[in-house]
Amino acid sequence: MTVLNRVAILGVTGSIGASTVDVVRRHPGRFRITGLSGWQQSSALGLLAAEFMPEMIATAPGHAGAVRVAGGLGLSSSQILEGPNALIRVAQSHNVDTVVTGIVGAAGLPPTLAAVQAGKRVLVANKEPLVMMGSLLMEEARRTGACILPTDSEHNAVFQCLPLPLQQRLTGNAPAGSTTGIGSEISRITLTASGGPFLHTPAAALANVSATQALEHPNWKMGPKVSIDSATLMNKGLELIEACALFSIPESQVDIVIHPQSIVHSLVEFCDGSLIAQLASADMRIPIAHALAYPERINSGATSLNLTAVASLQFEEPDTERFPCLRLAREAARAGGSVPTILNAANEVAVSAFQEGKLGFMQIPQLIERVLDALPGERVTSLEAVTYIDDKARQLAQHMLPSIVGTGV
Repeated sequence: MTVLNRVAILGVTGSIGASTVDVVRRHPGRFRITGLSGWQQSSALGLLAAEFMPEMIATAPGHAGAVRVAGGLGLSSSQILEGPNALIRVAQSHNVDTVVTGIVGAAGLPPTLAAVQAGKRVLVANKEPLVMMGSLLMEEARRTGACILPTDSEHNAVFQCLPLPLQQRLTGNAPAGSTTGIGSEISRITLTASGGPFLHTPAAALANVSATQALEHPNWKMGPKVSIDSATLMNKGLELIEACALFSIPESQVDIVIHPQSIVHSLVEFCDGSLIAQLASADMRIPIAHALAYPERINSGATSLNLTAVASLQFEEPDTERFPCLRLAREAARAGGSVPTILNAANEVAVSAFQEGKLGFMQIPQLIERVLDALPGERVTSLEAVTYIDDKARQLAQHMLPSIVGTGV
């Protein structure tokens, strides 16, 4: 008999949230949504809450009334909380078994850490928590017995390629005395990147591309911030940093290849020379369904992959001259400590400025590199330290922004 899994979806009104909801709807006897957050999307959050009637709802300050109006009578028994602490309360609720973290940006870190500290099953679909304090999150999971399951398509693909004993080791279900990480059995991990909308755009033309063009991803339906990160290849750089934390592997053993079709989501090379890949349609419901039901498998609703229609697969090396964000991320992964946090903070400021038309596309990596050069890396041991470094890097990026804009490059 299947035990009902009580699920909280943080960021339910975003693309990850929508995919998670779709999977849950297909399996009403297996999952029950008991917690939701949607921040400022009050109407959408209220309607979803009315459908699933969760015990707890987290929203932005001043939005509880609008959420309740949108949800109507369906929210009569729901507790609606406001502000960042509301996210933490939902993540730690006794009525929640599994927390899906789909909040984009550094705002997703505190509730993700809270879920890990509460010993939950945590489906990490947002990059920033593992980028900003990956090793600390993994250590905390081992301490509390939390199960961290990678839900980003690339990391979930790596996880699926691993043999069961290694999966058990990573999720905290290995026999007592087992080592952590993937150990010596794995030689390399390869993460694939679509290359984004500007894969073959000449270098001279990249300076003039618009935010609207950057949002036109050829394969995936994602939110604006992640879409722009994909266009700069920073998305893949952040995933590289995540992979190092999740799988306890140095950046030198993580490769990035451009794969425009987004069919092969990751590859794992074993010490005997074997290479195992995970292939699937470009549909986030696949990794979400895998993580929700793990170690079982359930229908995700995704279209089956037709290999004869695909016919061939292309791979190429990324061009770090045209897309320097990938180089910066690899350097940050190599440095470790606070450097990935600085990288992420500067990138969030740069991407926001690009969206607002204040910064050119090729000025995004310029701003990030200047912030990285100005702030020395240091060891981080707590959420408070990470938050302080994040704030400091954001302030510096904002301060440097006018000088970057003034270059006109």
